[in-house]
Amino acid sequence: MGKTYERIDGRLRSFIEAQPLFFTATAPLSGDGTVNLSPKGLRGSFAILDELTVAYLDFAGSNAETVAHLRENGRITLMWCAFQGPPNIVRVHGRGEPVFRDDPRFKELLSRFPDIDPTAHGLRAIVVVTAELVRDSCGYAVPYMAYEGDRELHGKRFAREDDASLSEYFTKKDHIATSLDGLPGLPLPLPPSTI
Repeated sequence: MGKTYERIDGRLRSFIEAQPLFFTATAPLSGDGTVNLSPKGLRGSFAILDELTVAYLDFAGSNAETVAHLRENGRITLMWCAFQGPPNIVRVHGRGEPVFRDDPRFKELLSRFPDIDPTAHGLRAIVVVTAELVRDSCGYAVPYMAYEGDRELHGKRFAREDDASLSEYFTKKDHIATSLDGLPGLPLPLPPSTI
């Protein structure tokens, strides 16, 4: 039932780009470390850069587990499920890197997300993932669910922040600068934006 793909193109690319939601999974190298699984959404915050490279915008939140795990070991899996139409699950297993706002690559990468206002969501980084294994599976047990639209709460909450207040917000959170397992997370104070 499952199939391995050499690249993200054609029908596979169309399927991924049509999904309003995907999940990221990461873990520290420590055998007793905390595995992290996060939902990612907001239309326009995901981009396929080439046949083996994807990226998504990492917005303000209450922790930075994915960033911390990527900084330690780079391992990441992305997963999309078909909640409408024919059943399907796609996973991209690969190596990820958080590209922070002061990185020279940041501005060019951000141009790949023309439909997102980077000041509206407390943009922290752009996560770039290079695929090492791309597979799909049946998804027969995934339920039908309807996408009604993006929530506006995140944008409303973080649009009022500037670099200084956003750094202050992150400093007050327990698991932004370090992960649940004590790994380095988001650099604080927040690197200044290059946009």
